[in-house]
Amino acid sequence: MKDSFHSSQPIYRQLADRINRQILRGELKPNDKLPSVRDMAIQSNVNPNTVQRTYRELEGISIVETRRGQGTFVTENKEVLSELREYLKKEEISRFVERMHEMGYNGKEIQFGVTAFLRDEKGDTEQ
Repeated sequence: MKDSFHSSQPIYRQLADRINRQILRGELKPNDKLPSVRDMAIQSNVNPNTVQRTYRELEGISIVETRRGQGTFVTENKEVLSELREYLKKEEISRFVERMHEMGYNGKEIQFGVTAFLRDEKGDTEQ
């Protein structure tokens, strides 16, 4: 199945975001090997240069590491993965709060709504 991309963001960034979410969800674990550049390009229906840039960007922020002759792997550095998790959480919360403000909700209304939602959410055992 070919990936679909939207025009609001560069494809390499969208690929990086997808990989980050796979790591966050545990679909990709520390030390897991990513598909080769060629395989990822075929799977995603993009140019191999785009995948290469994606991997280079992820390597630049230490999410993945390239091992000569072996491929590209998810980092085993738990601190980096924890920072990724926090960063993605804050990014999503920021987007959500911004959209709520655009609809006219204030901070207290947003907080009350989220608290009520989490309290009423079925299957949430962390409350």
